[in-house]
Amino acid sequence: MEYTLTRSRRKTVAIYVRDGAVEVRAPSRTPKRDIDRFVTSKEKWITDKLAQSGEQLRLRKNFALTYGECVTYRGKQYPIVARYGKQVGFDGEEFYLPSNLTSEQIKAACVRIYRMLARRDLTEKVTAFAEQMSAMPAGVKINGAKTRWGSCSSRKSLNFSWRLIMAKDDVIDYVVVHELAHLTEMNHSPRFWAIVAGVLSDYRERQARLKELQRRLEGEDWD
Repeated sequence: MEYTLTRSRRKTVAIYVRDGAVEVRAPSRTPKRDIDRFVTSKEKWITDKLAQSGEQLRLRKNFALTYGECVTYRGKQYPIVARYGKQVGFDGEEFYLPSNLTSEQIKAACVRIYRMLARRDLTEKVTAFAEQMSAMPAGVKINGAKTRWGSCSSRKSLNFSWRLIMAKDDVIDYVVVHELAHLTEMNHSPRFWAIVAGVLSDYRERQARLKELQRRLEGEDWD
């Protein structure tokens, strides 16, 4: 089985399947024959992942937005509608955009709306939970991360992907609480998870629902 090999100072061999390609990351001194043997032992898993990756690529290639279709905001579906003028926004019932936009322009306009909503809503949620947890961040920023929902910088600033605003409220709350917990524990130690559990006792169920959203978005091309 063909794969790209990346060696580093890591301690274990790991396999990654993305965009129809296989990458193996291995310790610098691990013999190539041992790496090949490990890859062969994981052949069925790799084959299944390649099939899944191929389907995701097909879905992303065919992903397009048009007027009348629905997009997801905080777990609910809202239609994309054309309105007179040049404004874009969300009025509580619709994502409204100028008329005569191409599919790519509609997508870009929706992303612009998502970013505005994420900045407003996530800042409000951070403020509410920060007070409850007695952990106020230095700031809240919105970015375009694809695989990382949130992060906490060494300067105590919280960063969130605008894509998070598609999730249901209970899932968004989990990510917000997760990042606020990092203001106290910059790790994933038992002490960290105890902080999260102290606010959201069902955080594991929320994690699972977040992964469901991640899998769905892997088949949507928002770039």
